[in-house]
Amino acid sequence: MLIDQLEFANPYWWWILPLPMVIYWFIPAYRTRQSAIKVPFFDVVAKALDETPSDGASQLTPSVWQKAILILSWGLLVLALTKPTILGEPQTREQLGRDIMVVVDLSGSMAERDFVSSTRTDNGERQSISRLDAAKEVLSDFVKTRKGDRLGLILFGDAAFVQTPFTADQKVWLELLNQTDVAMAGQSTHLGDAIGLAIKVFEQSGDDETAVKLDNTIDIKPREKVAIVLTDGNDTGSYVEPIDAAKVAAAKGVRIHMIAMGDPKTVGEQALDMEVINRVAKLSGGNAFEAMNRDELSLAYDEIGKLEPQLYESTTYRPKQSIHYYAVMLIVIMYLLAFSLVTVKRYFKVGEADV
Repeated sequence: MLIDQLEFANPYWWWILPLPMVIYWFIPAYRTRQSAIKVPFFDVVAKALDETPSDGASQLTPSVWQKAILILSWGLLVLALTKPTILGEPQTREQLGRDIMVVVDLSGSMAERDFVSSTRTDNGERQSISRLDAAKEVLSDFVKTRKGDRLGLILFGDAAFVQTPFTADQKVWLELLNQTDVAMAGQSTHLGDAIGLAIKVFEQSGDDETAVKLDNTIDIKPREKVAIVLTDGNDTGSYVEPIDAAKVAAAKGVRIHMIAMGDPKTVGEQALDMEVINRVAKLSGGNAFEAMNRDELSLAYDEIGKLEPQLYESTTYRPKQSIHYYAVMLIVIMYLLAFSLVTVKRYFKVGEADV
């Protein structure tokens, strides 16, 4: 209902509403006393002089409609002083917190089926799945906990490329993640180039600050930048060494969390260089994790979620619109109509007298 949405910014002005009645009762209109001569044969004198007598001085009394306009105008004036406001429909203001770039290794070793699915078969057993499929399962759960964050996706192998630019649409992000496949970016592991590309995307996003307007003040906060790199091998031929990329990330304010996936005892290109992984994380201010199975992988993302808590803020408010000017407008319209009516009435009255 409208009455439930109506508020008065200055309700104390209602106290002056009976002021005209107080003045009328306790301070009557001033009347002057004058001497007068009463002539009993006034009509005879006026007839002899051929003059038409006119009304003498008298106190004017307003008509009913004039009194009504005065009372209504006073009420509207007091109403305007109280500054009535109408509450609008509830609105929600959202503030996004972080930019999170998820960097996923798509080298050939990600096809190794040494992880176990979280779902069970009809026999109650868990089936073996590839490392990439395990990463997809865990990331699907991780994304659901990142309300308010913008997510991006970089894939790397022989080269690194952006699969998904920063977006707050989790559904689209997951759909593009599920479209990835092993070796679609090549067989090798260019880890340093992937980190360098992530830094470049952060720089090109052009949205380093979040401005939030609350109570007529603007609070500008730097948007936090986080990269989560998932790899199962050491760097093989990147143009930028991972350690150098981590130093650049630290200078640009990008925090990198590293997740080493698979058995660290493997050799060759699939070997995990934990020393490099740990240094990359440490130099950028992040953390490094080892995940030899799906449970450890899920735990790693849970720990990252704790290290990077949600910064999402939602503020619900109802906009206020003052309507006091409507009362003032009605007063002006009433007086214009009243003066117009009096003017027209006097015009016709003078015209009849001339005739």
